[in-house]
Amino acid sequence: MSATAKVDSRAAISERARLGAGVQIGAYAVVGDDVDLGDHCVLHSHAVVHGPARYGRENVFHSFCSIGGDPQDLTYHGERTTLEVGDRNAFRESVTVNRGTAKGGGVTRIGSDNLFMTGAHIAHDCLVGNRTIFANNATLAGHVTVEDFVSVGAFSAVHQFCRVGRYSYIGACTVITQDVAPFALVVGQRETRCYGFNSIGLERQGFSSERIASIERAYRLLLRSKLNTSQAVEQMRSQLGDSADVAELISFIESAERGLTK
Repeated sequence: MSATAKVDSRAAISERARLGAGVQIGAYAVVGDDVDLGDHCVLHSHAVVHGPARYGRENVFHSFCSIGGDPQDLTYHGERTTLEVGDRNAFRESVTVNRGTAKGGGVTRIGSDNLFMTGAHIAHDCLVGNRTIFANNATLAGHVTVEDFVSVGAFSAVHQFCRVGRYSYIGACTVITQDVAPFALVVGQRETRCYGFNSIGLERQGFSSERIASIERAYRLLLRSKLNTSQAVEQMRSQLGDSADVAELISFIESAERGLTK
């Protein structure tokens, strides 16, 4: 334990845990075996972090979250699997994150600067990028990949093995069973559909008007023309081939194994 760590006497800290400099741990918080907790992390009262896991710098764990627990998978029989977490993530109350499974590669990974709101769940073997937002009770099943700058709305669920592309937005109460393309705006309560692209989100992230216009044209071809997906992709390639964003969209579509949410 670092000499500069501040640990409440009522907390439970494993002798096999490593605490970085400036760590703060509140009353009744638990730090389990084989936890590597980075500098200046904060555990509020009753927060629990399990291992084997490595947590980067300045992560904040709020009350009653449980991070790094065993995978909820019937094939798991106690194998050593891990969780890797980057820096400056916020895990709000009652958030749960599970470690990986042997069949899924053995690791769950979370990047940096993500916000997991109350009750969000990240299942085993998921890969979450950077600067994402998971609203209250948003849920990922196992083996899901969520790329950078994604927003997942409250009470939304993503089916196992799906991919969610960069800068996409999933509205509240949406069930995702197919891949979500980069920049997409997807909403579904009775029926899950893509309603275009995430224009407001891209503006907030500083995309130029030229980039946004190219993405808008690509989505018009994909969703509003009478072309099928393969034909739309060919038109994107011929009409918008100089756009790196459109090239990213095309690459994502062509590598989708579960189909595409349209």
